[in-house]
Amino acid sequence: MADPPSGDKPQYKVYKAGSDAPPRETAPPPGAAPPQQPAPGQQPPPGQGPQQPGRQPQGPPPQYRTYRSRKRLRDRILPDTGLPGRRREKEPKGPKPIGPPRSRAKTIKRVVLGLIALTAAWILLSVVLFFISAGTQDGVGQDTERALSNRGSILTGSTILVLGSDARPKGSKEPGAGGPSRSDSILLLHVGAGSVRRLSIPRDAQAEIPGHGVGKINSAYALGGAPLAIKTIEGYLGNDLKINHIIEVNFENFPDFIDSLGGIDVKLKKCVRSAPFGEFGTKGGRKKLSFKRGENHLTGSEALGFSRIRKNECDPNEDDRDRAARQQLVLSGIRGKATSPRTFFHLPWVAWDAPRTMRSDMQGFGMSALFFDLATGGSGKTNVLRPDTLDPFVVSESERRIQVRRLLGKD
Repeated sequence: MADPPSGDKPQYKVYKAGSDAPPRETAPPPGAAPPQQPAPGQQPPPGQGPQQPGRQPQGPPPQYRTYRSRKRLRDRILPDTGLPGRRREKEPKGPKPIGPPRSRAKTIKRVVLGLIALTAAWILLSVVLFFISAGTQDGVGQDTERALSNRGSILTGSTILVLGSDARPKGSKEPGAGGPSRSDSILLLHVGAGSVRRLSIPRDAQAEIPGHGVGKINSAYALGGAPLAIKTIEGYLGNDLKINHIIEVNFENFPDFIDSLGGIDVKLKKCVRSAPFGEFGTKGGRKKLSFKRGENHLTGSEALGFSRIRKNECDPNEDDRDRAARQQLVLSGIRGKATSPRTFFHLPWVAWDAPRTMRSDMQGFGMSALFFDLATGGSGKTNVLRPDTLDPFVVSESERRIQVRRLLGKD
């Protein structure tokens, strides 16, 4: 084929897909009339030879088949019910109208609702962990349960005996490790309807121990365990006082609970410096305990040692009442830290460790009600029995009667 003259538009050849030879003659340049085919019996125009064999004559464009794609597996299995979340063929939409911008109040509302949902989930997780931890703890023995009175409840009002024993784990450096333990602290709580009243009994108070004569009241726990301690305390205080529940504090796990709170803060009116005792200040043990006047931050082990100091080198004239007062400072520090907003961020750890510091006849519901009452109404003053004489530590019957009436809310 001859090249087009200079200045003319180029010609194009059209091929059918998949063929080696052009399917039809050269297409005319854009805008030009298609070449005329000679009629039968006529000669082709000059410059146009006869049709070559093997070439397809020009004709209508090839026909193509149209196939519909198969449905997705999900659409073949699930019928189109029109429910939200199913993909449906969308009708063509016009241009989306431009509405007013999202208000700032709606954004803040969504953020607040999200925070409330996260807070509720965090609290629910803590409650679940608390009940699981309380349910997996060992309870008290059957002899102890039989010694308790069935009157009263946590909601309507009941008296709870809290005993902190001075048991030393086997293998520890403390004297008397592995032997019988005495009640290192004795505290009575009267709890009910969001109110908590407390009475502390000095451990050296002289009392009648059933079957063993007169002795220090804390020795009843070593002689007969919790059942004998319950009978001794009820007989010592008298005035129709009945103990409904008991909590035995495990000092071995107590430091872990304090540490899960991030430690506690106590404010002292004077310095406290202990003589070496137990594992504190002794060879191979912890350092000697010393606390300054004013604010002090205590770790778990320091809080345990602080509540057990009996001899204060800063004030040699202290007696067991000062020791009981330090124990109340620790309890107040625990309550203050447990209700602090900062504790919320590690609340599940606190909820798990709290039941593991004690052994009680109360199950998860009773323990949760007790902790709620302590958190909402446990900031009151702790009363302590006042002795007539310090050596021996003797408390008059009238003093005991007055303190029991205050404990039960009758005065």
